[in-house]
Amino acid sequence: MGAVDMGDENLHVLMARQPIYTKSHDVSAFELLFRDPDGKFVDGLKDKDATLGVLMGTYSSISKGGEVQNLPCFLKVTDTFLLDNEMPDLPRQNFVIEILGHSKISPALIERVKGLANDGYRLALADYNPTDPRFGPLLNVVHVLKLDIQKLGLSNVQKLVQKLRPFQLELLADKVETKDEFRQCLEMGFELYMGYFLSKPEPVKGKKITGNKVLLIQLLTELQRPSATAQSVEEIALNDPALTFKILKVVNSAAFNLRREITSLSHAIAMLGMEQVRRWVMLFLANSNGDKPDDLTRNMLQRGRMCELIAEMSGREEPINHFIVGLLSQLDVMMDMDMAELMSQVPLHQEIKAALISRAGSYGEVLQEVEHYERGEFEHLRKMLDKHTYEVAYRHSLSWATQVMQALQSAA
Repeated sequence: MGAVDMGDENLHVLMARQPIYTKSHDVSAFELLFRDPDGKFVDGLKDKDATLGVLMGTYSSISKGGEVQNLPCFLKVTDTFLLDNEMPDLPRQNFVIEILGHSKISPALIERVKGLANDGYRLALADYNPTDPRFGPLLNVVHVLKLDIQKLGLSNVQKLVQKLRPFQLELLADKVETKDEFRQCLEMGFELYMGYFLSKPEPVKGKKITGNKVLLIQLLTELQRPSATAQSVEEIALNDPALTFKILKVVNSAAFNLRREITSLSHAIAMLGMEQVRRWVMLFLANSNGDKPDDLTRNMLQRGRMCELIAEMSGREEPINHFIVGLLSQLDVMMDMDMAELMSQVPLHQEIKAALISRAGSYGEVLQEVEHYERGEFEHLRKMLDKHTYEVAYRHSLSWATQVMQALQSAA
């Protein structure tokens, strides 16, 4: 893949982003996950600051329909920060200020929040506790109310939603873990959703891999045969010219910085080698046929790239296999099949299968590290790299995934 420009901007904080979804599973915003109890990071977000540029250039970027867009970011702030510091003059359309539910809700804090609303900021309130009357005044000020459905209990949420109707708040269901919970929240009238419900497979018993995925598996099998040639791979690919065209369009995209256009799979193998072509066949195996949200493909891409970067930078062997493990780690969700059943139908090395099924070996270890990072579980990191390098690897993976999504969407 070539050298990675790791950038000069050091954010001085580990940071990840978590999508906030609409009813139709589109991403409408991101919540920024970071550990910064003293508010130093937020305080450092001065306008025209390099850090602000990174947030707006990478953390808020997404490719929709082949176009890169910037979505709003939810920025968590503590009561201490709000009362003791000046809020940086942030672009109002790009940030939602999220007040934490464990804040000390004093008259001074309520006045401060009203001031921010008057200044044109959109405001969200997290961890709302309906039994605590001190939250009452904030309901008239904030725009988005985040309800932790696990903490509150789904059976209690229905009544609560009814009580909140007069405030005309945008309701965000947090910690939505299953598709069934999503459906229940949808019926209750929630507009926004957070949680890992899109990352959980709903296996269909006895399901087999079908359609152009079968051709991709034939290609994979051939690419892994020691006696395979560029011509023998090309012969299989010719059975689906449309799919071959899409693969070539992605390979020729800006994400790979090629000096000359690649015109056939045999040409791609001659230019890039079997391993790199195997990477892009894997990419199309992981890509949705249109019945899954784009965000799933995006997450698979960024996870694959970050696994590869951590493997490269920590001196592990076979970085490309770490990429494949990260990329395919949610193939069970994409295909609605149990991972073990899926692996019995896909020709992959045993170590890759073991990593995907049980997170075993070096591949599984790096995959777990990336999963912890994505969820903002920074305290669980094994520290394979120094702090700054994790964040830059994650940031690069976001940018890379955006470029590849652009190429995929424009090839569709």
